[in-house]
Amino acid sequence: MHQLSIGGLQLKVPIIQGGMGVGISLHGLASAVANEGGVGVISSAGLGLLYRHLSKDYLEASILGLREEIRKAREKTNGIIGINIMVALTNFEDMVRTSIEEKVDLIIAGAGLPLDLPKYLKKDSITKLVPIVSSGRAAKIICEKWKSLYNYLPDAIVVEGPKAGGHLGFKTAQITDEDFRLEVLIPDVVQEVAVFEETYHQEIPVIAAGGIYNGEDIYNIMQLGAKGVQMGTQFVTTEECDASIEFKNTYIQASEEDVSIIVSPVGMPGRAINNDFLEAVKRGEKKPINCPVKCIKTCNVETTPYCIISALMNAYRGNFKAGYAFAGANAFKATKIRTVKALMHDLVSELKAKYAVLETA
Repeated sequence: MHQLSIGGLQLKVPIIQGGMGVGISLHGLASAVANEGGVGVISSAGLGLLYRHLSKDYLEASILGLREEIRKAREKTNGIIGINIMVALTNFEDMVRTSIEEKVDLIIAGAGLPLDLPKYLKKDSITKLVPIVSSGRAAKIICEKWKSLYNYLPDAIVVEGPKAGGHLGFKTAQITDEDFRLEVLIPDVVQEVAVFEETYHQEIPVIAAGGIYNGEDIYNIMQLGAKGVQMGTQFVTTEECDASIEFKNTYIQASEEDVSIIVSPVGMPGRAINNDFLEAVKRGEKKPINCPVKCIKTCNVETTPYCIISALMNAYRGNFKAGYAFAGANAFKATKIRTVKALMHDLVSELKAKYAVLETA
């Protein structure tokens, strides 16, 4: 297998665990993945609610919660730990500054273009910066902006395709458009990034995300130019995933028809597992009582049919009467709960098997 290096960080396995909020990927899951040689990722979304016992102020609780999650992860692993931070978060800057101060290995930023992310780095910062994009054009814009304004290029770029879970960086019509398949996006981004790699003599590995489910998927997408993958869905049904058992069982019990596209209150299409709560939303039966926090910049409290952070928090805790689970397109394939170690072993074995076939061909 090819060795994946992100800004000098050497991964033993070319797998980044996707950052899943609210509460789905915290220190428990992240540290387990890191211990197996991949990148374990903590989601910063909603930490202010998870850590309300530390402060009644959501913004302060988010900062304290993030510091606590990083500390707990470091106690469990010497591996690589990243933080996923949505650009759309109202406390995006707080989460970035805190992550850098805590010297996390890398920040993965999406749900918007993180055009000013390098400005938060200090002279002694060690944190690597990895933007998420959904097109070659977006990758080019970020590289140009970062280089011209901060003399910095991304340490890697994650390309998230339309089969991902949660909020998607595509218009609804593009999600099923063959021209926007991950297999089309990867070569496009690789070609754009190659210009900057050659010009500035710096490697910028492209990481594929969205719909990657097994070792064969990893192999196939790497043949198109990806140097590694980011996976979320597979890690939900692991013992170490920080979500409730009810959340994990939602994946196991889902049929292919249950995994569907929804209209999120934040103005983006999203992929989730359909349930009674979402059916009620479609009928117009749900209305938010109040907004506990202004968590997303694009959410309009006056018109939104429900509070998304509350719905996701309820799902994390197992209350699906008042929430639902985001999920990737392949969530229905889950059949059992296993350890991260077992999952990573299977993925690596499947990937190595494909390379072995190639070598003997």
